[in-house]
Amino acid sequence: MNRYLPFEFFISIRYLRAKRRQKGISLTTFISIAGVTVGVAALIATLAVMTGFKNELRDKILGINSHIVVDDRTREGLENVEPLIEVISQNQRVVAATPFIMRQVLLSSSAGAVGVILRGIDPKREAKVTKIAESLIQGKIEDLATSSMLMGVELSSRLSVGLGDTINVISPAGLENQAGIGSIGMTPKIRKFTIVGIFDSGMYEYDSALVYISIPEAQRFFNFEQHVSGIEVKVTDISAAAEIADEIEAVLGFPHQAKDWLKMNRSLFSALKLEKIVMFIILTLIILVASFNIVSTLTMTVLEKGREIAILKAMGASQKSIMRVFMIEGVMIGGVGVLMGLPLGLLICSLLVRFYKLPTDVYYISHLPVAILPFDLIVVSVSALLIAFFATLYPSWQAAKLDPAEALRYE
Repeated sequence: MNRYLPFEFFISIRYLRAKRRQKGISLTTFISIAGVTVGVAALIATLAVMTGFKNELRDKILGINSHIVVDDRTREGLENVEPLIEVISQNQRVVAATPFIMRQVLLSSSAGAVGVILRGIDPKREAKVTKIAESLIQGKIEDLATSSMLMGVELSSRLSVGLGDTINVISPAGLENQAGIGSIGMTPKIRKFTIVGIFDSGMYEYDSALVYISIPEAQRFFNFEQHVSGIEVKVTDISAAAEIADEIEAVLGFPHQAKDWLKMNRSLFSALKLEKIVMFIILTLIILVASFNIVSTLTMTVLEKGREIAILKAMGASQKSIMRVFMIEGVMIGGVGVLMGLPLGLLICSLLVRFYKLPTDVYYISHLPVAILPFDLIVVSVSALLIAFFATLYPSWQAAKLDPAEALRYE
C-alpha cells in the first residue's frame, strides 16, 4: 500500500469489503452504487437528448433566418441600403449581408386561400446568408426572377399547387399608394406568380406559411420604390451574435437597430432552457434516493464496526479521523456509481441514436437528436459526488461521537 495515503483511506476500503457476517452491508452497498449509476446514466441521456433537440431546433431556425437582422426603429424601412451593407461588412466577424423585404399577403388557388409571410430576397446573396438554397427539394434559387416564387412544401400541398403552377398573390398592404377606391370600395392588388421552387426546411411553421420572391418584384408589388424592410447578416460565431449585433448597432447609430437570433427567439429558447433545468432537478432525485441507501449503508457499518471504532479511538484516532473514514467510504460509493454511470449514459445515448426512430410525419426527422456536452457530464458527476458526500455527514457524525468505553464494555 502507498504509505503516503492517509490511514483513513485504507480503513474505508477495508470496511467496504464484506465478510460472511456482513452480507447485509454488502447488499446495501451494491444497491447504493446501482442507484447512483442509474441516476447518473438517466441524467446524462436526458440532458443529451434535450440538448440535441435544442441544437436541432436552432439549426432549423437558422436555416431559414439569418444570425442578425438590422432594421429601422421607426418601422418605415431602410433606404439606400448598399452603403449600410458596406459598413456592416467591415466588421471582421461578419460573413455576409443581404437586404430583404417582408410583408403579409394572401395566397389563393383553386384549393382555397391562406395568409402567409412573403419575403423579397436577393437570390445570390441570400444563399450566402441563409440555407434556403440547400432546403430546396425542387427547383433552384437562381430561377427566382420576374413573377416567380419559392414556396414551402406544406403550403404547396395545402393549396394543391406544384412546380410550374401559377398562384394569385393578394396584398391589401400594397394598395395604399396605388389602388383607388371605386364604387365598391378599395380594390385589393392581385398578381400572378409562377412557382419555380419548393423548399423543405423541416419546420412546419416555415414550410406552411412562407414564400419568397425577388426584391425588385417585391418593391414593385408593394410600391416600395428603393426601400427594403431590413438587412440580414451572417456572422462567424453564432454564440457571439449578440455582441456583434451591439457593435453593428453602435456603428450605424439611431434609428437603426440590430437584433440577434437568440433575442428574436428569446421566449422559445428560454422555455427550452427552463425545461432542461427542471428535468435536471427532477432526475437528480434519483441520485438523492440512492443517497438514502448510502446513509443506511454507513449507519449499518457504524453499528457493525462499533468495536473497531472504539479501538481506533482508544489508540488515539481523533473524531475528525473517524468522520473522514466514513466520509471517504460514502464518497467512494458515489465515485464508483459515477464511474459506472458515465459510460452507461454514453452507451444509452449511442443506442438511442442508432435504434430509436421517430415518426417523420410528426417530427420531420428520422432519428433522435443527441448532443453530449462535456459541461453536462461535469455537472452531473460533481452533483452526484456532492450528494454522496452530504449523505455521509450524519453517519460520520454518529461514528465520531461513539464512546469507546461504552462500545467495549461488553466485549
